[in-house]
Amino acid sequence: MRKTVKKIFSVWQFDKEEQWLNEMAAQGWHLISVKYPTYEFEQGEPGAYNIRLELLEYWPKHEESRQYINFVEDTGAEYIGSVLRWVYFRKKTADGAFVLYSDIDSRLKHLKRILSLMWIILFITLYNTVYYGVVFCANLFASNSMITAHLVWFGVFLLLSAVIGRGLLLVIRKKNQLCKERTLHE
Repeated sequence: MRKTVKKIFSVWQFDKEEQWLNEMAAQGWHLISVKYPTYEFEQGEPGAYNIRLELLEYWPKHEESRQYINFVEDTGAEYIGSVLRWVYFRKKTADGAFVLYSDIDSRLKHLKRILSLMWIILFITLYNTVYYGVVFCANLFASNSMITAHLVWFGVFLLLSAVIGRGLLLVIRKKNQLCKERTLHE
């Protein structure tokens, strides 16, 4: 039996997405396909798989990414698919622990990739916020009929910027906690 679930996770909720996918696997719903925001599952033995996801440095078709995916597959994991630069793997729990980040430095490197992506997204939304803010003000002074539309877009991008900014702060907090943890272990 197959099941399709539509669920939205933001970039900074990657750990919650992974946790949810593992909860589904624990219930016997094994991830077989992902096309964000659609996840396809196949029913099977509960707890048979562990799921991991990672944001690659390059697109999945890039040679370095292909080599990395092949490396992970050589450990016994199965490449399920990708969404942009995010890749999804599963590995049978009977084959032992499934860890992509074996140390704090590799976890920090992953968080830095996520932060880089989030800074780009925040910059784009802030740019649009300023753009629509300026256009709104210009239309306000010119008594243009497009005032409402530009005000709405200004509000949308301002809200998006605030949400993304909050998410950025959450990932920065995770990164800082890992840095403190690394300092304690040195």
